[in-house]
Amino acid sequence: MDLQNRVTVITGATGGLGRVAAQTFAKRGARLALAATNEERLQALARELALPDERLLLYAANLQDETPMREFARAVSEKFGRAEILLQFIGGWTGGKTIAEFEARALTAMLAQHVWATWYLLQAFVPQLVANQWGRVLIVSSPSAQQPRAKSAPYAAAKAAQENLILTLAQELKGLGVTANILQVQTIDAQHERDAAPAPKNANWTTPEEIVAALLYLCSDAAHIVNGARLPLFGGG
Repeated sequence: MDLQNRVTVITGATGGLGRVAAQTFAKRGARLALAATNEERLQALARELALPDERLLLYAANLQDETPMREFARAVSEKFGRAEILLQFIGGWTGGKTIAEFEARALTAMLAQHVWATWYLLQAFVPQLVANQWGRVLIVSSPSAQQPRAKSAPYAAAKAAQENLILTLAQELKGLGVTANILQVQTIDAQHERDAAPAPKNANWTTPEEIVAALLYLCSDAAHIVNGARLPLFGGG
C-alpha cells in the first residue's frame, strides 16, 4: 500500500508498536510526526528511520495534557500543512487488585493515559482531518473494554471510555471523508514470545507487525467504508 506523503501522527512512537508502525509507514512513503515523552529514545528512533528532515518531525512531551497536545498539532500544521492519519498508542496497564484495594490514583492514571490523551488528540487534530476531507483515526484497545476481567478495573474502565470516544467520533465524521476505528488486542507481543515459545498463555497475543498490517489496510482508500468498527486481532488460541 502506498502512503506517499501521507502525514502520519504517531503518539507513543517509541514503544514496541510505535516503532514498528513508524518503520513501516516510513518505508511506504509517509511523512511522520512522532511524539513520545523521552527525547533520547525519539532521537534513536529517528536515526533508525534515517528520513530526510522534510519527512520527519519529533516532539517530546507529555501529551496527557491539553497545552502540549495543541502545541504538537500546531507544529505538525506548520511543518507539513496538515495531519491525515492519527495513530494513538499512548497507554499502559495497571491491575492485580480488587476495586476495594485500588487507590483512586490508579484510575486517575489510567484515565490520563487512555482517555485524556485521546480526548486532547482528537480535539487538536481532527479539525485538520476534516478540513482535508480525508483522514484516519486509529487506536489500539483491548477486549477488556467490553469484557473486563477481575482485578483490572482502572484499565478496563479507561479503555471502555476511550473506545466510546472513538465510536462517538465515528458517528460525527460520517460523510466527511474521515474514519475512526479500533483495533482490539489481548497483549502486544513485542518480543514475539508467541512464536518463539508457544504456550496457552500467549496463544491470543498479537505481534506489532500483525497490528501494523491491519493499520495499513484501515489507512487505505479501500477501507473508506470501515468506520466505527472494533476489529478483534486476537483469538488464535
